[in-house]
Amino acid sequence: MEIADATLLMVAAIFALLVTGLPLAFITGLIALVFTFGWFGSSALPLVTTRVYGFVTEYSLVAVPMFVLMASLLDRSGIAKDLFNAMRVFAGRLPGGVAVQTVIVAFFLAALSGIIGGEIVLLGILALPQMLRLGYDKHLSIGVVCAGGALGTMMPPSIVLIIYGLIASVSIADLFTAAITPAVILMLSYIAYVLVRCLRNPAMGPPMSEADREESFTNRWEALKAIVVPGLIALLVLGSIYGGVASVTEAAAMGVFGVLLAVVLRGEFSLKTLHASLGQTLTTCGMIIWIGIGAAALVGVYNLMGGNRFISGMINGLDVAP
Repeated sequence: MEIADATLLMVAAIFALLVTGLPLAFITGLIALVFTFGWFGSSALPLVTTRVYGFVTEYSLVAVPMFVLMASLLDRSGIAKDLFNAMRVFAGRLPGGVAVQTVIVAFFLAALSGIIGGEIVLLGILALPQMLRLGYDKHLSIGVVCAGGALGTMMPPSIVLIIYGLIASVSIADLFTAAITPAVILMLSYIAYVLVRCLRNPAMGPPMSEADREESFTNRWEALKAIVVPGLIALLVLGSIYGGVASVTEAAAMGVFGVLLAVVLRGEFSLKTLHASLGQTLTTCGMIIWIGIGAAALVGVYNLMGGNRFISGMINGLDVAP
């Protein structure tokens, strides 16, 4: 079989198995094994195991449970809730203001945790009921939560970028540096979209009343203090990476320390909270690591089949300008 036909067959098999509801990690691992035996023969199993071993023993992978633990602690503390309520004070009477602040809070949370699922759930609990209560358009409200929550895919420290860097053997710090600009552009694009829609049709995002604005914080100084803590934690993580002070893994540990310290100082720490956060971290990381193992095996086998040369040759062979 030619590599072009094998590529089409591989992609078709992935989509066909996804429709069955089988977990992605098992799909990629299964296809990797099938193509290993089909392409190289039954003696080629060490090709897969070597690739998997190389992935799971990567030091940078330690950053994943650290960032997941950060997200779990944020879920169970009042830091994210206070951040959202603080942004409500600054939203003012602008049409679509709560939707705009939701996108900004999502950006902050993405810079703190780097995980998508927890962020969307958190915004769904905090922001979605507020927007619906204020009379926001249902589709706009849900769209803002989903789009804003997905910023965690791109905004460093993104777990997706960490896994991609490990599988593709690319510098994670370089990926983080490259991802900031498109993440900011994406956030500003969401904000611009919300503002244009709500300014053209204020009924989609009615302005907040004075009573709504003062519901949580009595003045802007109190609201500003609620923004400082998440800002300092994000600065601790990203500043240490870009300042060359720490690697991604070490910065993740510093981030956990920063969130834990903030939770303790706020008087919200308890053994029950820590136990629940660690339990959620184990469950989430188990899923992430299995997906990474399946992807690492699939990419490794495909590259050995000559897939990387085929793809690069196909792109370089296009009759277009460089």
